[in-house]
Amino acid sequence: MLKDPVRAGELELSHWDTVIRQARVNRLLGTLAHFLSEEGLWSQIPCAPRRHLDWALRITQTHRAELEWELFSIAEALGSLDTPVVLLKGAAYHAAGMKASIGRLFGDVDLLVERRALGAVEAALMQHGWVNTHHDPYDQRYYRQWMHELPPMQHIRRGTILDVHHSIVPPTARLKVDPGQLISASVAVNDSPFRVLAPEDMFLHSATHLFFSEGEMPHGSRDLVDLYLMAGAKADEAFWRRLQARAIALGLEEPLVLAVYFLDRLMGVALPQEIRAWAVGTLPGGVRGWMLRGALDSALRVRDSHHRTMADSLKKGYLIVRGHREKMPFPLLVRHLGRKAWYGIFPEKYRRDAGR
Repeated sequence: MLKDPVRAGELELSHWDTVIRQARVNRLLGTLAHFLSEEGLWSQIPCAPRRHLDWALRITQTHRAELEWELFSIAEALGSLDTPVVLLKGAAYHAAGMKASIGRLFGDVDLLVERRALGAVEAALMQHGWVNTHHDPYDQRYYRQWMHELPPMQHIRRGTILDVHHSIVPPTARLKVDPGQLISASVAVNDSPFRVLAPEDMFLHSATHLFFSEGEMPHGSRDLVDLYLMAGAKADEAFWRRLQARAIALGLEEPLVLAVYFLDRLMGVALPQEIRAWAVGTLPGGVRGWMLRGALDSALRVRDSHHRTMADSLKKGYLIVRGHREKMPFPLLVRHLGRKAWYGIFPEKYRRDAGR
């Protein structure tokens, strides 16, 4: 439906029931509503599904207004600092006026700053009402020593969440990325103190976040739609060649290969033949590759409910284990998960230790 909104006029009411449920479960209802509205198809939609779509439009308008206020507040807090502040993910799509922001439900705001500026950025944000949400000393060490971001910060009045990154992958991760290259290539946003990643880098970050997160992928199909909207439906050979070259330069070939494979398989994106052949030839092979493709295929499929079969649950579990394994070396992973399991079994001990 997102690829061909004109089909809306052909759907029976029973089909609309499935479409609305799929869009809501996958957090795409607002996006679908905006696309249908822009195509001038509102009058062709039956009354019952139109009510759901109209509600989604109102909710997304509220989210956009709240995001605008949050960005204004962040700009005010960081305005005196002499350091580039790069928006990431949803906030970046919005600031850059991209199609991927249309109808989006915004959660937390993500920023990328130079590592040397983390202390000044954190202090400025705290002076304007943001505080750390993790008070356990171990959690603080986990974020500050091993992760690519500060502990999440929450505003004391609005309750909004802010994630301040110094890279797009943890320093302990298998993938290694130089964040300086991303920041130096970022572009300024008109009439804004913020910057956003270059188009190729934005695509690669989205692919890396999708395929190399902790593996739960609760909104995998929506994130795949983001990549689809960034890439476009046509085979722009120059764009894909630039993307391939940039992925190789940054060490992000594997996220791009997986993005190409699933955009071709699930979204039917028209790809240059050489890019498709490169991706297929570079995909992980053997049993590992077979398991990975099967698990990702399950996670990225559009669903009309949150129910999962036993097979789907096993594939989800595999992706969670893989995601953690990608994030840190095995000895550190065993130590980290062992500690989490210990305090999961004895939560009262965690409360005592965290309160010291």
